[in-house]
Amino acid sequence: MAKAFYAVGFWIRETGQALDRLGCRLQGNYFFHEQISRHRTLMNIFDKAPHVHKEAFVAPSASLIGDVEVGQGSSIWYGCVLRGDANNVQVGSGTNIQDNSVVHVAKSNLSGKVFPTIIGDNVTVGHSAVLQGCTVEDEAFVGMGATLLDGVVVEKHGMVAAGALVRQNTRIPCGEVWGGNPAKFLRKLTDEEIAFIAESAANYSNLAKAHAVENAKPLEKIDFEKVLHKKFAHEGDEHDSMLSVTREVPPELAPPSPTPAQ
Repeated sequence: MAKAFYAVGFWIRETGQALDRLGCRLQGNYFFHEQISRHRTLMNIFDKAPHVHKEAFVAPSASLIGDVEVGQGSSIWYGCVLRGDANNVQVGSGTNIQDNSVVHVAKSNLSGKVFPTIIGDNVTVGHSAVLQGCTVEDEAFVGMGATLLDGVVVEKHGMVAAGALVRQNTRIPCGEVWGGNPAKFLRKLTDEEIAFIAESAANYSNLAKAHAVENAKPLEKIDFEKVLHKKFAHEGDEHDSMLSVTREVPPELAPPSPTPAQ
């Protein structure tokens, strides 16, 4: 039955497209021509082209431009921009650059130095962070909305707090948390927090694999699965297991416990 519904829906949509084309012909030179801008996830600039490892995940709405290299198992999430036009951007293995982050480089600044942006292995860069001509070493953590300016170095196991502004040429030592505007030393990381950095990178690496599978599906398969999802409620549980998600049922929605027999 699901396949029958899918087939009927497919022909209805095909008929709609055919009617649209017919209507455009009847309108002649006066019909409205819709301009579609095709997004390019990978884009050359000058003679430079991005290089992405075959086991890395780049979200379809992300943009990698010019001299950008992404290592094995890394993930570049939705809405990110990595622009390596004036210099190069390097992202190591197992690193995640989360949604809407911007990574750029510095061709020149007041000190006259040229800074690429180098991000090491198993690094987490939180949502909407801005990295400009800086170095983030292996297993470091950059919080959501943080800004790292030219010449900044975050050493291994260093952490930049959410919303921090790290000024030019600042060095954040291993095992320290810096935060504020401008960013200053706050405290030392605990052993549990250092372990969390590696755990966060591993979790995002696994999550990226699930997103890569979903993004690789053709539209026909996605539409067909939507029909199946409505018919089989347990399908959502399978997706949750792929994403390592456990859904909690609010108390008011939980089924009532059976009352014991009197």
